[in-house]
Amino acid sequence: MPSRQNRRWTRDETIAVLSLYCQTPFGRMHAKNPDVQQVAEAADRTPASIALKLVNFASLDPEHQRRGVKGMSNVSKLDREVWSDYYGKWEILSDFGPAIADTDVPTDIETTIRVRRGQAFFRRTVCSAYEHRCCITGIDCPSLIRASHIIPWSIRDSSRLDPRNGLSLNALHDAAFDRGLMTLDDQYRVVYADRFRADADEATFSRFFKPYDRREIALPTRFRPSQEHLEYHRCHIFLN
Repeated sequence: MPSRQNRRWTRDETIAVLSLYCQTPFGRMHAKNPDVQQVAEAADRTPASIALKLVNFASLDPEHQRRGVKGMSNVSKLDREVWSDYYGKWEILSDFGPAIADTDVPTDIETTIRVRRGQAFFRRTVCSAYEHRCCITGIDCPSLIRASHIIPWSIRDSSRLDPRNGLSLNALHDAAFDRGLMTLDDQYRVVYADRFRADADEATFSRFFKPYDRREIALPTRFRPSQEHLEYHRCHIFLN
């Protein structure tokens, strides 16, 4: 029987690693990452082989290519095919997280599992792109960071799991963004609604919001927020 090192990669295994790639910061694509180890155990692979696949996917990623990131020289044909066929297919990639335990469960329960899995994929993908920091304040406390949808989940199915429809925000600014009290302009600068300025307690606004007025957010290493999605937010969510 082939060893874990010599066994051929299957298409599903490779898609699972691509899913992990989307959810992993470049600096954590290594064998000691617990997420890498978990996928390796599920696939009966070595953590080093999973890490190698992750770096190879990075070499195929145009966003990393612009930053001069290079992968290994042995990117396989299957790697290229899976990248071409599945990168950007967010719903499919989200399904390659933890498997549904029982395929005979009632439809409503299965749907709930898929929704939760999709939400977890979106959160991990967005937050990893911003190195788990708020893109406005730089706060990096995990319990305070939210993956905020630019176009709300309920509005457009096609953008629900798209990481370019997300921002990594602390809980306070997430609430302000969700309620249309703030938005981003086409230069990725923070803009507050006039109504918010008028209605907010002056001390609160001055302390927690004013320092970031018209400041550009810290842009992610990949999955830069879509200008199309931001325009929707400015036109339909923002209170101005």
